[in-house]
Amino acid sequence: MAIGAPCYIHGYSEDEAVRLADQARTLADLLHHDTRYASGSLVLEAGCGTGAQTREIAGRCPGISLVSVDLSAASLRGAKARGLATDLVRGEIAALPFRDESFDHVFVCFVLEHLADPEGALVALRRLLRTGGTITLIEGDHGSCYYHPATPAAASAWGALVSAQQAIGGDPLIGRRLYPLVTGAGFADVAVSLRQVYADESLPGVQDGFVQRTIVPMVEGVREPNAALGLVDSATFEQGLADLRATGGPGGTFCYTFFRATGVKRG
Repeated sequence: MAIGAPCYIHGYSEDEAVRLADQARTLADLLHHDTRYASGSLVLEAGCGTGAQTREIAGRCPGISLVSVDLSAASLRGAKARGLATDLVRGEIAALPFRDESFDHVFVCFVLEHLADPEGALVALRRLLRTGGTITLIEGDHGSCYYHPATPAAASAWGALVSAQQAIGGDPLIGRRLYPLVTGAGFADVAVSLRQVYADESLPGVQDGFVQRTIVPMVEGVREPNAALGLVDSATFEQGLADLRATGGPGGTFCYTFFRATGVKRG
């Protein structure tokens, strides 16, 4: 498998595009309050999908030139239909049609977890950065998930999500690996920060946007892979979904951690 080939367990349906858009809106300030590129910068977004994060970058960084790439033609059509302020290019991260040292900055969000060789992808992206340019990466870590009520069925459904992604070559626990991955790819001055999202009924917008519209549909999206792989019996899986929905309702709580890493290309 090529280093940039996707292991995208969630699929490319319109429902998934909606989930990604809901996630981006709900987490915008948490993930991007310090995402800033100077006017005039040329920025590469690697793995743009349908453009959910693209809109955030473009909106927060006026005056930049943004190039967004993805391997999925369907995702790029979705991004184009949304009228995003970016040049859209189809290609695999390891073989993008750009000269070395073409970009001032590279931005990667929720992509490495779906690649067979994430460090190899970072090495390929480093070649496209000018000396002194930066890379920014944001990834989740499904091992950082805590919730109440915590039921055995909910744990089984969540475990099916993790196991299904691992079965096709992805890494749903990649957040904790960002520092060694980025340093291993040759970047300097690497720094990692945590972005924790927490929801309870005093935060109804977060409960709705993150738990009900992001987390539960993400787990629901592996219903078919779970059945095909025989990970969790269907009754337990469905009960687990119901229990996870309850964590985003009255008396429920949900906590999840994202990891943000930055690095610089030095010579």
